[in-house]
Amino acid sequence: MDIESFFETMPFADLLGIELTTVDNGHAEGHIELREELSWNADHRLAHGGVTFTLADTVGGAALVSLVEQPVPTIDMRIDYLDAATGDLYAVGDVHRCGDAVGTVDVEVTGEDDTVLATARGVYKTGE
Repeated sequence: MDIESFFETMPFADLLGIELTTVDNGHAEGHIELREELSWNADHRLAHGGVTFTLADTVGGAALVSLVEQPVPTIDMRIDYLDAATGDLYAVGDVHRCGDAVGTVDVEVTGEDDTVLATARGVYKTGE
């Protein structure tokens, strides 16, 4: 499976402008530029929580896809928002467990100044 092509052709990730920068051996990194239209506040640029969540979910899925080389639908994702995102967002995901049926990935989302904005754990379907 061509992982880069798979994620580059995801319409929703493309709409948001998510860019994966590293995907290899259970690890993935990506970022998103915080544009005005991704803010929940008209007066101040503050990322909508759904933007942070989608970045974490996409990077988490990519980390697992790098091991199983097939699409991995999200079963569940838990996210803790720790700080407001006022600029570009960066995410790093590492596979915690890769089983025959289910895999889990831990993701950390940071801001431009390395402030941790959110932590997440995604659960994905890896097989039957």
